[in-house]
Amino acid sequence: MAITEGDTVTITYTGRLDDGTVFDTTEESVAEEAGMLEEQPEREFEPMQIEVGAGNLIEGFEAALIGMDVDEEKTVTIPPEEAYGEAEGDRVREFPRSDFEEMVGQEPAEGMQVRAQGGASGTVVSVSDDTVEVDFEHPLAGETLTFDIEVHDIE
Repeated sequence: MAITEGDTVTITYTGRLDDGTVFDTTEESVAEEAGMLEEQPEREFEPMQIEVGAGNLIEGFEAALIGMDVDEEKTVTIPPEEAYGEAEGDRVREFPRSDFEEMVGQEPAEGMQVRAQGGASGTVVSVSDDTVEVDFEHPLAGETLTFDIEVHDIE
């Protein structure tokens, strides 16, 4: 039974950048090799269950799943326009530090991940005594992504 939109599927995957760097995986052994276990100690690296067509995956990944079958493996390369978009470089926003601390509920630090009221995720890129700059461009914007995907179950 091939995957169609609306199916719930269980998959494993590993995502790599053009230079081979692993940026995401569901495989614990791959995560360990890439140093992700230390970076994300609370995360469980295990098969993921998703509903195809629910909008929880990037466009190119979802399209790659359509038509796959149980126990099928596939490697797919996804261009930026089907992933996180082109890098625009103009998504940095400046906030008064006191406003930022009130909104977030903690002191800002470079590299801190935040979520805006509208749902956009951002990374704190600069902190001064008076201001906090947050870049709302996705870290993988502009990147071509390669995924090794394996389907384990289709419901």
